[in-house]
Amino acid sequence: MRKIAKFLLIPLLFFFIAAGAQPAAAAAYPKSMAALGDSISQAADVCCWYGDHPAQSWSTGNNQYDGIRSHYERLLAVQPAIAGKNYNNSRSGAKAADLPAQGRAAVAQKAQYVTILIGANDLCTSTTGGMTDPGSFETSIRTSLQTLNQMRPRPQVFVSSIPNVHHLWSVLKGSEIAQWVWSTAKVCQSMLSTANTDADRQLVVDRELAFNASLARVCQEFGHMCRHDGGAVYNYPFTAGDVSVLDYFHPSLRGQAALANVTWNAAGWS
Repeated sequence: MRKIAKFLLIPLLFFFIAAGAQPAAAAAYPKSMAALGDSISQAADVCCWYGDHPAQSWSTGNNQYDGIRSHYERLLAVQPAIAGKNYNNSRSGAKAADLPAQGRAAVAQKAQYVTILIGANDLCTSTTGGMTDPGSFETSIRTSLQTLNQMRPRPQVFVSSIPNVHHLWSVLKGSEIAQWVWSTAKVCQSMLSTANTDADRQLVVDRELAFNASLARVCQEFGHMCRHDGGAVYNYPFTAGDVSVLDYFHPSLRGQAALANVTWNAAGWS
């Protein structure tokens, strides 16, 4: 009888250990999240028709059939309590100056995890002279993180670098249709205008490097609360297939999927 009792006890013991481990593992993951940023996080022009498509966002997207495994969907798989608490405070056209207000919204939502991808609109202006001043850009980022830092408990914040807009030009400069769309729709003329010289484009490259340095530096100031991608998004060698054929600027479905993968690997959850 003792041998039988021991035999039955072993699987029961494993059952209780597993049952206890599951909640403990889930407890390590956030129960709510918010995306801050611009049209990239709104998945603007991602596919099929113009406009925002937040269900396809690399950050908070929840469309199960788009091939994009967003941060929210990955977290939902290990933390069921996050269901329905995927707030997207990003806004198409937003610049760094708009980030503090988005951060305040995340505080009101009690977001335990916050993603930040901002800066493309600070670079992509009608002329190089219209780009955001580096000092103002850094101040906006710092103010936003200070707001999030006042939350209790503090959220985990992930800060992405800005995608490489010069690489976008390099990938598609040989496409006549891309050139036509950029010119007709006045897309990111500081970089993409056919009238630009190499010196003009270098100004945008230098400003983007300054912005990305600010994002990394300010994130580091907030210690364990903030994790920067280390330049992973900026350095990702995306191809034409990763770019929307609606505007030849925003990520396509494949581009959003790649962005989700690159940022997830850099965010440190897995």
